[in-house]
Amino acid sequence: MNHDLLRKTADAASRYLAGLDARPVAPKPEDVARVAELGGPLPDAPTDPADVIDLLDRYGSPATVASAGPRYFGFVIGGSLPATLAANWLAGAWDQNAGPYLASPVGAMLERIAGRWLLDVLGLPESCEVGFVSGATMANFTGLAAARHKLLERQGWDVEAKGLYGAPPITVVVGDEVHVSLLKALSLLGLGRERVIRVPVDEQGRMRPDRLPPLDDTTLLCIQAGNVNSGAFDPAAEICAQAREAGAWMHVDGAFGLWMAATPHGANLIAGYDLADSWATDAHKWLNVPYDCGLVFCRDPQALYAAMSSSASYLVQGEQRDPFLTVPEMSRRARGVEVWAALRSLGRSGLAEMIERTCALAQRFADGLRAAGYTVLNEVVSNQVLVSFGDAETTQQVIAAIQQDGTAWAGGTVWHGQAAMRISVSSWATTEADVDRSLKAIRRVASEVQHHAISR
Repeated sequence: MNHDLLRKTADAASRYLAGLDARPVAPKPEDVARVAELGGPLPDAPTDPADVIDLLDRYGSPATVASAGPRYFGFVIGGSLPATLAANWLAGAWDQNAGPYLASPVGAMLERIAGRWLLDVLGLPESCEVGFVSGATMANFTGLAAARHKLLERQGWDVEAKGLYGAPPITVVVGDEVHVSLLKALSLLGLGRERVIRVPVDEQGRMRPDRLPPLDDTTLLCIQAGNVNSGAFDPAAEICAQAREAGAWMHVDGAFGLWMAATPHGANLIAGYDLADSWATDAHKWLNVPYDCGLVFCRDPQALYAAMSSSASYLVQGEQRDPFLTVPEMSRRARGVEVWAALRSLGRSGLAEMIERTCALAQRFADGLRAAGYTVLNEVVSNQVLVSFGDAETTQQVIAAIQQDGTAWAGGTVWHGQAAMRISVSSWATTEADVDRSLKAIRRVASEVQHHAISR
C-alpha cells in the first residue's frame, strides 16, 4: 500500500510539473477559494491516505503559485533543480533528524562534504565552519550571534551565560540599504533595529567607504553582497581593509549575491568578500534547491560553537561533529542532502553557467524594456532589474496587470522614492524564450494601461 501511495504521489507531482508551462503563474482567485473545501470540522474517522493525496492534488495544486516554473520573477525565488527535487523526496523518505550525528550519520556527513564544496566554489577560507539553516534570516541570525559572542568575549563578558543585562556595548554599523532580514536578526539577538549606525550609500545602494564611522574591536560591521533591489555589491575590498585594521567583526548578508563568487563574471563584484568573518546566503534562491535552505559560514568555528552551544546528559558527543552545534535548531531536516545533490549534479562549471546565464537573461529583460521606451532604474550587474513605466500609479497598475495576466509574475518595490517593477531572474529553468514571452506580455499590458489612462 505504501508503494502504491508513493507512486500515486509521484505521478501527481509529475503531472503538476509537466503542466507548469501551460498554466498561469499566479493562481486564479476561484482556485484559491476552492482550497476552503479542505477545511470544515476535523473528521472523526481516519481517511484513506490515497484519498488525502487526491484531495491535496485536486484542491491544492491549482491554487499554487507556479514559482517552480520558468517565468516567476518575484522575491528572488529559484526553482528546484531536478536532482534536488528528487533528493528532497528521497530525504523525506529517509526522515532523518540532522541535529545529532548519531541520529543521522548520513545527514552529518553530507553536510560536511557539501560544506567543503561550498567553501571551495564560493572562495571562502577553508577553516570556516558551515551551518545549514532555514534561510538567510536565520543565517544572518547565526552569523551575528557568533559575532556577538566574540565581540563581548573580548570585553570579558559571557553573553551566553549572562545575557545582555549589564553587558558592554557593541557598535553595529550597517548600510542605509540594509535588508530587513538582517535588522530582524539584530532585534532577535537583543542588539536592536534602531541602535545601529547607518552609513550613506551611493545611487545603486552601495555602502560608501568614505562615510564609515570610526571602527574598533567592539564594532560589528555588516555589508551586502547583492542589494535586494538593484543587485549592487558593497565595495568589500576597501571596507574590509578598514574593518580588519580596526579589529572589527565583518558580516556579509549575501542572501543571493554571494553566489556570484562561483562565476568568472562575478570576480570584480565579489572581490574582498573573502576577508569577512561571517557570511549568510540562501540555497533556495540561486542554487535552486527546494525550500527551505539557508547557509551560514563562520571564519571562527569556536565563536560559532559558543554562540550555538547546548548540552544535556543524553546528548553525548563523540569524535564526530554534531551539526546542531553550528545552528539554532536541535532537530531539523537533512538539508545537506539536496545541497549535495545540487552541487554534484551541476559541478563547478554547471553552477557557474547557471548563475551567469540568469544574469544574462536579466540583461535581456533590461535591454528589451529599454527598447520599448521604459526606464530601467539600476545598473544590471547581476540578476535584478528595476523598471519604471512612468508615474507611481501607472507603474503599480502595470505590475498588478502583469500579475493578473498570468504569463509571468514580477513584484513591485520603491527605489529611491520611485515606484518600480522588480524582476529577479533566479530559476535554472528560465530560457531566452521565457524572457521574450514575458517581455511581450509586459509590453502589451503596459500599453493597455497607458492607453486606458489616456482615454479616461
